[in-house]
Order: sequence, then C-alpha cells, then structure tokens
Amino acid sequence: MLTSIGIGSRLRHSEFGEGILMKISLDYFTISFFNIGVKEISKTFEGLELIEAIEPDKDAVSFESVEMILSTLLMKWADVQEVVTIAPKYIGGMMYLQSADKTMKPKDIPIATFFHKIVMLRDRLRVLEQKINAHTKLSDEEKVEMQQYITRIYGSLTTFNVLFKNPDDNFVGEKGKE
Repeated sequence: MLTSIGIGSRLRHSEFGEGILMKISLDYFTISFFNIGVKEISKTFEGLELIEAIEPDKDAVSFESVEMILSTLLMKWADVQEVVTIAPKYIGGMMYLQSADKTMKPKDIPIATFFHKIVMLRDRLRVLEQKINAHTKLSDEEKVEMQQYITRIYGSLTTFNVLFKNPDDNFVGEKGKE
C-alpha cells in the first residue's frame, strides 16, 4: 500500500499503465493515466507501483489527524456521554423511597433509571469543569476556587460508586486525588 506520496507522484497501474497522481482522498487516489485518462483507484489496490515519488505537502493534514482533533473537541465541548455500565447486581433492581409518614405510598424507582441520572449529572459536571477551565474572563484563582467546589461535589457523590461496574467510572473527591 502506498503511503507518504504527494500530488504529482508518478505511478504504474498493472492494467492502465503509467499515470500522475492528481488527488488523494480518504479511500482512493485520482490518477490521470497517459493512455486512458482519469481514474479513481482504491488506496488498498495492490497493483499500483511507485515510479517517482513527490513529497507530500508539509501543510497537508491527514485524515487521522482531523479525526483525532474532532474526537477531542467533541468530547471536550459537546454533551457527549461515554458508555458507563451499571454493576450487574443492580440490573433490574428497584429503589423504594418510603416517607416517614406511613400513610403515604412509597415511590418505586428502577435502579437503572437512577443510575442513568447519576451518570448524566457526572457528565454535566465534567462539561462545567471544561467550560470553567476554558473561560477567558475568569482569573486562575477564580478557576481554582470553582474547581474546588466541583471536586467537593464529586466527593459528595462517592456514595453512589457502588452502582458502577468499573471502578474507573467512580466519583473521586479530594481525598481520592491524593
């Protein structure tokens, strides 16, 4: 498979003969063959031979670079939730909230519903942290002060860590960061 070649490179196709590379797309090369004209050839096609390489533009950005940048931006700024799994022992479980007043009917809540709300809360706290860190008008001292409040909130939520299947998903407060 040909990599690190630039526009203008000379190539030989097993069937179409010699040509000049005109365009590089995600999945294919556009090549102007001397005898038959312009054809799109898959990048995975094994029948291409490099005759003369032209260096790729130094300013060109690879698809992989763009994908990595977009993924980072989406995770940082979008309300994108990662997949977090509930501990198997709680799947199908119910929470019962009973008032001290026994004449009132208890509230039944599926644990999965409660877990989902906890995960959404955590994700929104993370977005809030990112927005604080990126804020242009807050001083560093103000950012640190706000971060400390968020860390304390995480600490208050550690009670719910029992619901998470993976320990890496747990809430961590100030003591856990040491």
